Amino acid sequence: MKIRQPIVTVLGHVDHGKTKLLDRIRGTTVAEKEAGAITQHIGATAMPIDLINKISGKLMKQYGFEVTLPGLLFIDTPGHAAFTSLRERGGSIADLAVLVVDITQGFQPQTIEAISILKAFKTPFVVAANKIDLISGWESKPGEFSENAKMQSQRAIELLDEKVYAIVGKLHGLGFQSERFDRCTDFRKQVPIVPLSAKVGEGLPELLMLLTGLSQRFLEKKLTIEENEPGKGTILEVKEEKGLGKTIDVILYSGVIRVNDKIALGGTKQVLETKVRALLMPKPLQEIRVASAEKFLNVKEVNAAAGVKIAAPGLDEALAGSPLLVEAVGGEKQLIEKEIASIKRETGGVGPVLKADTLGSLEAMIVLLSSDAKIRPKSAGIGEVTRHDVMEALAEKEKDFLKAVVFAFNVRVEEGAASEAEKHKVPVFSGNVVYSLIEDYNKWVQQQCEEKKRDAMARLTLPVKMRFMQGFIFRHSKPAVIGVKVLEGKLRPGIRVLNEKGEVIGTIEAVQVQGKSIEQAAKGQEIAVSISGATVGRSLKENFLLFSFIPARQFDELHSIGCLNADELELLEEIQKIESKKGGLLNEACH
Repeated sequence: MKIRQPIVTVLGHVDHGKTKLLDRIRGTTVAEKEAGAITQHIGATAMPIDLINKISGKLMKQYGFEVTLPGLLFIDTPGHAAFTSLRERGGSIADLAVLVVDITQGFQPQTIEAISILKAFKTPFVVAANKIDLISGWESKPGEFSENAKMQSQRAIELLDEKVYAIVGKLHGLGFQSERFDRCTDFRKQVPIVPLSAKVGEGLPELLMLLTGLSQRFLEKKLTIEENEPGKGTILEVKEEKGLGKTIDVILYSGVIRVNDKIALGGTKQVLETKVRALLMPKPLQEIRVASAEKFLNVKEVNAAAGVKIAAPGLDEALAGSPLLVEAVGGEKQLIEKEIASIKRETGGVGPVLKADTLGSLEAMIVLLSSDAKIRPKSAGIGEVTRHDVMEALAEKEKDFLKAVVFAFNVRVEEGAASEAEKHKVPVFSGNVVYSLIEDYNKWVQQQCEEKKRDAMARLTLPVKMRFMQGFIFRHSKPAVIGVKVLEGKLRPGIRVLNEKGEVIGTIEAVQVQGKSIEQAAKGQEIAVSISGATVGRSLKENFLLFSFIPARQFDELHSIGCLNADELELLEEIQKIESKKGGLLNEACH
């Protein structure tokens, strides 16, 4: 048994400093130029404990962290797609996350999306409140935030606190307790916020201290693995490499993988089985994003946790985001099939068709659609949007036209599919931020509902209550013209008028104010109305309450369209009770 290094991923909104933070971490290790100070991996950077102790050792002692971990493994492809591709049995294989927030801008769409995913996968995280060097009056310099803060002006400290507590407030609204790291009283319950500048290097010691110390204190059991057990990993990317052909970049989170091992991995159509031809790591001090075979070192085996490039036959249909297992005792292929099926089991509802670039992205879409939009998709798949996807969405139109849509995350829409979607008016929401896709969808739904409401409002009879004002008789009959005050609702010409006994006494032909006809009168207005079929002194008497007559079939629709306020809904119920009287029902039949 051994303790592996925790896998740390970095998330946040575009331009908030994710890459800059990782560059600063890498730059720190490269700058040391010590043997073993940096271990490069495919898609990851390993930071050894000796270097972490050198940078953050004093803080470790101050916070009472005793560390036996070998170091930290940072995922080098920061952002939504990478994080959601790293999954194992319904959760992320990332042990910890760093949520980068630009302290000057606060929460943005991808920030909220990242938190939704962290919450869904129950991944603990630390907030890196980046760009404190941009706070007015703050004099930023490399090293500990705690020491540098002592040198700042009172005004700069106050401005920083304002920004930090804005983040605290946002996190509270999303269901998390949080506090600036040096004010946390319980790291199990509070998300620590580390003010830092990735550009300058301020606050990096505190961030490394927290990631290492909290991993040691709370994740040791999860990090304990068998050294020689068959390897388990997740495919981060599928790439064509010059001189190597199709390869896969894999994060190995458990066990060991060796050259000539037989492996099973997810494919676009079925589970693939192949044999490892080569395990490749970047040569020392090469860029992580290597470009050709000459920049790799061949190794015989790789132990978790690590990032590794695998060359093997038959990887053309390898599926990014899917599990990879070294085959040892049999049944690995079935385990992968079960894992992929578990994601797609969340589909099958009356809902949209989902297409994405990776399995992890697809899962993120399913998670966020169910939590944010309360939608269960009809189907989900990997790859570009096809004509078949559009027709599948179209089939939902009769059940619920608001669900007859296609979501395309980070994938192309085929030309034929786009034409078909336009022809049948099937909306296709495409982009590379799930949160934004859902936001666009919700705006579209709102627009559709508003249009539906406008149509309904024009077609349906709205609830109205008015009083025949004393002394305002302009004509007794044919038609009767009287003055009324609208007590509730909106009055329009064409409605039938109901008295308190439930009798329909006539139809409003016109509505006038100061001799001019108007299309609608609102609550509180005093107006003249002409009522055909009514006679003052018989069916109409001064001070009588009058109502709009609403056909029985319209009550449910008026309740459901969401256009009426609380008072109007109360009036609707009052009219329904009046109409339930025998006279109202008989008179409806007569008119």
